[in-house]
Amino acid sequence: MNALCIIVAAMIAAFGAPDVRDNPNDNGSKILITWQHVDEDEVIDGYEIMRAESGGEFEKIARVSRFESEYTDSRTRDGTQYRYQIIAVKEGQPVYRSDISTPIHSSQQWFNTSRTNVLIGFIVYAIILLWFVYHARKGKDLFIRKLPGLDALDDAVGRATEMGKPILYVPGLSDISDIATLASLNILSRVAKKTAEYNTTLLVPNRSPVVYVVAREIVKEAYTEAGRPDAFNPDNIYFLTQNQWAYTAAVCGTMVREKPATNLFLGYFWAESLVLAETGATTGAIQIAGTDSIFQLPFFITACDYTLIGEELYAASAYLSREPLLMGSLKGQDWGKMIVLGILLLASALIMIGFGRIVTLFNV
Repeated sequence: MNALCIIVAAMIAAFGAPDVRDNPNDNGSKILITWQHVDEDEVIDGYEIMRAESGGEFEKIARVSRFESEYTDSRTRDGTQYRYQIIAVKEGQPVYRSDISTPIHSSQQWFNTSRTNVLIGFIVYAIILLWFVYHARKGKDLFIRKLPGLDALDDAVGRATEMGKPILYVPGLSDISDIATLASLNILSRVAKKTAEYNTTLLVPNRSPVVYVVAREIVKEAYTEAGRPDAFNPDNIYFLTQNQWAYTAAVCGTMVREKPATNLFLGYFWAESLVLAETGATTGAIQIAGTDSIFQLPFFITACDYTLIGEELYAASAYLSREPLLMGSLKGQDWGKMIVLGILLLASALIMIGFGRIVTLFNV
């Protein structure tokens, strides 16, 4: 009998206390528990995770399979001390009990060390961005490749002025929260200033009520900056309807009735893009389109004279204004993308020639 107790005691001792530590790189309320499996010759059903607060009784918080050796307790209170014990069970009965762990408490971490590469990348990008902005403000000429669609904008406005016809500007069908809509409104400001200088009618139908209010204020401010506040007609910037196809039908009706000399489709568009572009093409207008929707780009490329593709729409405000801050930001973004592309190519080459551990080391 004594020999049997000694054997059982030895088996229990072999199942030591679990290792407990605060779960790293999180916002708190989690403790990571790991333990060693019991004797492999002993077949058990699973493990029960027992927890007790300081001075309290142990209670079961989870049960895992016999193949598990790790558990994350995500129901803790930061700053409260906990102790843990692992019980190996078979047919509902405890077979082995681990020793009780040392007290541990969870806490929040200020910095996620697994994202150090992101911090380094942000610092490098910020330095590049500030460097280009500094040189742009010093008067250095920063090269930006030609964008035919934007270069043709002045000609399109001039053509409408000569023909005595209006310009139709469609700022997309999305809401103000869409980045393509914001980029479109930046371009609208430049177009409105040109139309104010040339005394050309500018029509801006809107689908979103918020975009309508913002567009009206942008056009009004542009006319004021051009010294022609009296020429601003608020009725030319109007709200139609939030229904997609009702809006499309109304814009197409405007193109057929007013026959604008220039149609500008800049923003985010959906399935109505081809309907708008085809209707405008039948009226003989010069059409300049731009969107970041890859699904609608083919239709605009087919039916319009010029098309801004993807990020060209975002770069338009810097391209048109040549404002140093925007120019420096644009060049900084381009160089940042080139650096990321270079890192990806280097990492791919290292993996292909068998140096994948280096890539893992830098968490690329």
